[in-house]
Amino acid sequence: MKIMDHDAHQTSGGHDQAANGGHDTHGDHEMVRRGHGGVSWAMAAKATLHCLTGCAIGEILGMVIGTALGWGNVPTMILAIALAFLFGYSFTLFAVRRAGLGFKTAIKVALAADTVSIAVMELVDNAIIALTPGAMDAHLSDGLFWSALLGGFGIAFLITTPVNKWMIGRGKGHAVVHAYH
Repeated sequence: MKIMDHDAHQTSGGHDQAANGGHDTHGDHEMVRRGHGGVSWAMAAKATLHCLTGCAIGEILGMVIGTALGWGNVPTMILAIALAFLFGYSFTLFAVRRAGLGFKTAIKVALAADTVSIAVMELVDNAIIALTPGAMDAHLSDGLFWSALLGGFGIAFLITTPVNKWMIGRGKGHAVVHAYH
């Protein structure tokens, strides 16, 4: 997906600094638009935290629902992963819709921005849970359940941040969203 021309972005009236938290990220936009690899770790971490927030909400909800209903490990993980993608995409979808994008375009932006990040995060997090002895059989009241889940998120964040940094530096992933806020 091609990133929107920054000059058109500035003159279209679609950029509202107040709506953007009052901060000016044009330097970041310009760097991303040109595809420079000089993306900061802070920018990559912010993109990863954005993704992690949606993933965590979806995954925790899925794990809680599946565990509470007494489902087996596989259906619970499938539900958790599906909800992680749903919530992860929803956060970006909401943000770009608020910036004025039509629904169809917003879906394309969310898919382009978050798919790799969510996939890496889910792969790492679920691998941690699956490889932690006893975590798959732990219940909601067990500390092991929560420590494996939350520890997996932490490790997933550490692994996904460099992936996002690399992608943003090439004008991919979360860089696509920067053209719209």
